[in-house]
Amino acid sequence: MRLKSYTDYCLRVLIFVAARPDQRATIAEIARSYGISENHLVKVVHFLGKAGFLENVRGRGGGLQLALAASKINVGTVVRSAEGPALPAACFDSSAPKCSIAPACRLRGVLRDAVEAFYAVLDRYTLADLVADRAQLRAILLPVPRRVERRRAR
Repeated sequence: MRLKSYTDYCLRVLIFVAARPDQRATIAEIARSYGISENHLVKVVHFLGKAGFLENVRGRGGGLQLALAASKINVGTVVRSAEGPALPAACFDSSAPKCSIAPACRLRGVLRDAVEAFYAVLDRYTLADLVADRAQLRAILLPVPRRVERRRAR
């Protein structure tokens, strides 16, 4: 199963924010770290706030912070929320044309089992598991700018 880019961005935002729980993050920082458009992230952050995963503080000194402890944010729950209903094949979509082999097809059951197994694995993990090495994540996501040495003009 392949996640939508939207779901991927949701997870990336949560990882970024959880990697530095002592500070609020901004959409600009997250966009810069991942090379993602700020416009895309505005929608993602809004969704994560409405879903109860993020607390979005407006104004001076504002930013993003987790609404729950990272250990309380289940990865499977986030993915289900962002993805919506799992539709691994057209036969799962009620608006799709009826499949001619539907009465005898066993593929639907196999795919349902596969989706359930996929989510069962994600359900075993929390955001805290994804950010277990916060120091390494911070170093990657927010590298310390190198000091540029100026050469004296002679």
